[in-house]
Amino acid sequence: MPYPIRIVGDKVVLREFTPADVDDVLEIIGDDQVTQWLSFDSRSHAEATAMIRGTVERAQQEPRAEFYLAVTARGAEERVIGFARIGLAGVKAGKLGYATAAKVWGHGYATDAARTLTAYAFQELGLHRVSAAIGPENTASIAMVEKLGFTKEGILRDHVFTNGTWRDSVLYSVLAHEWQAP
Repeated sequence: MPYPIRIVGDKVVLREFTPADVDDVLEIIGDDQVTQWLSFDSRSHAEATAMIRGTVERAQQEPRAEFYLAVTARGAEERVIGFARIGLAGVKAGKLGYATAAKVWGHGYATDAARTLTAYAFQELGLHRVSAAIGPENTASIAMVEKLGFTKEGILRDHVFTNGTWRDSVLYSVLAHEWQAP
């Protein structure tokens, strides 16, 4: 698998992270407004730095087990406004995750990032299944994956421990033969 990769969507470009992205990433993973929807609590600058370092290292491993990419707006590719991730799990399966900075919510960046990375997972990685686990209260994310053609499978009980409590997740998936990039 080539490194680095760059995937162009309609509104976003997905690219590899670099150490220079730490401050932009901290605006996302250090923001309680964003992390309330994620599977981890807000992170410090040191934790963001360690996360980026680990992401860069794992991106260069062979075989590559995850595609954790920076989300940038087309035409402004130096600034990170989010992230999108496919973690390879099981046989020809991947787990999708994504987030954008609160200041860009409502502009379609997360939708385009998820669409672009899911298409990449099927077309380039040859995956059979992509799943997403979403907090039940995250109605915007649920609406987004449903718009992309994902099907609700059920509830993962006490799936993540975040913000001092256990939280369920709603499991969604889409299969390769069902995928039609909207």
